[in-house]
Amino acid sequence: FGMGEMSYLLFGAQYGPLVDRGEWWRIVTAMFMHGGFLHLAFNMYALYILGSYAEGIYGTYRFLSYFILTGITGNIATHFFYHDALSVGASGAIFGLVGALFASGFRKDTPFFLKPITGSAFLPIIILNVALGFIPGSGINNAAHIGGLLSGMLIGYAVPVYSSYRAERFWKAMAILLLILVGVSFVMLIYSDVSLIL
Repeated sequence: FGMGEMSYLLFGAQYGPLVDRGEWWRIVTAMFMHGGFLHLAFNMYALYILGSYAEGIYGTYRFLSYFILTGITGNIATHFFYHDALSVGASGAIFGLVGALFASGFRKDTPFFLKPITGSAFLPIIILNVALGFIPGSGINNAAHIGGLLSGMLIGYAVPVYSSYRAERFWKAMAILLLILVGVSFVMLIYSDVSLIL
């Protein structure tokens, strides 16, 4: 590894061989690290737009849960399809939100006024971004994008847009547990064996 790659690894980038050695937390921490200012700025802009939109529809607890769950799923896909590559970024989780919003539009119980702004409204975004990922040399992690997208679709289709009080309690607990998982992952990263990288 060069110094650039070392820095990414020290700060939590995903790298399959290290995950195989027991550093499972990289599947979580990699979501919160980015490959430079432009990468960070683009993802944060996308998250600001989509995140505000998703939170308005699903509520804070489900938004957080969907974001973290689909981000993890995207990184698990990365582990299998780009095992020996360094991976960072929140785009798998952002695509998870896209997938959820897309699939919610096809549920029969989704309110009529949400139909035009969910479902097929997201199809151009999905097609364009997945297609860009297949351009040689793009540096786009399509495994994370597609993994996040598919898991988001599954959640979006399985869970009603409006949930009961009991369901909201479940998602509140889920969000808290997932935030704890994120915190534990960074603690594990801080106390991990640096010699495995060096």
